[in-house]
Amino acid sequence: MADFTLEEINRYSKQFMLDEVGVEGQLKLKKAKVLVVGAGGLGCPVLQYLNAAGIGTLGIVDFDKIEIHNLHRQILYSTDDIGKPKAATAASKLKLANPNVQFIVFEELLQQTNATGIISQFDIVVDGSDNFLTRYLVNDVCVAMNKPLVYGTILKMEGQLAVFNYKGGKNLRDIYPEPPNPEDVPSCSDNGVMGIVPGMVGTMMGDLALKIILSHEIDRNVLLLADFKNYNFQKLSIT
Repeated sequence: MADFTLEEINRYSKQFMLDEVGVEGQLKLKKAKVLVVGAGGLGCPVLQYLNAAGIGTLGIVDFDKIEIHNLHRQILYSTDDIGKPKAATAASKLKLANPNVQFIVFEELLQQTNATGIISQFDIVVDGSDNFLTRYLVNDVCVAMNKPLVYGTILKMEGQLAVFNYKGGKNLRDIYPEPPNPEDVPSCSDNGVMGIVPGMVGTMMGDLALKIILSHEIDRNVLLLADFKNYNFQKLSIT
């Protein structure tokens, strides 16, 4: 326990009790560096649970500002935060919840010119972005740099979830070789989303990131389709 303060021992006591975590696992979490792309509907629950679990360093990349229509699903924020930058606001709130976690904030658009430099600083990437241009960029950089990628998307009352580029596993282009035309793909902006859906999918994404860090067994080469309207879940093999 020499690697932990008394405050950390008390804070993470319920995780220390687990055979699946223990001292060794908690130390892995403390040493881990995870980048979360997007501090919106998916990113908020990912960040909240990884922060609470004791990830050592969390990166947040988001160039957007908080708007009133975000609040029904991005429950890390409050009405008083409207107009503030998401990445910095998220980091300040998370720091209050767990002062042991270090944050690296990128208030910028992730693009070709900066993606490699940003992603190279982290062990694992969790992609909660809301457009295919960013998703493919993140995927391709993770493949080039051999970084595990936790991927999730949401729409209306449905979600998709996968782990890409993990232990030689498949990546996004193995499912969809090229990004679709944005005009042909429905979006939350045009079609809406039930507020609880990104919370559920984002929590599952956070769980997968923790499993990777802790070396737990996870499904590779599988795309999970989640229908929260009817509570139907399907696993599709990626070949």
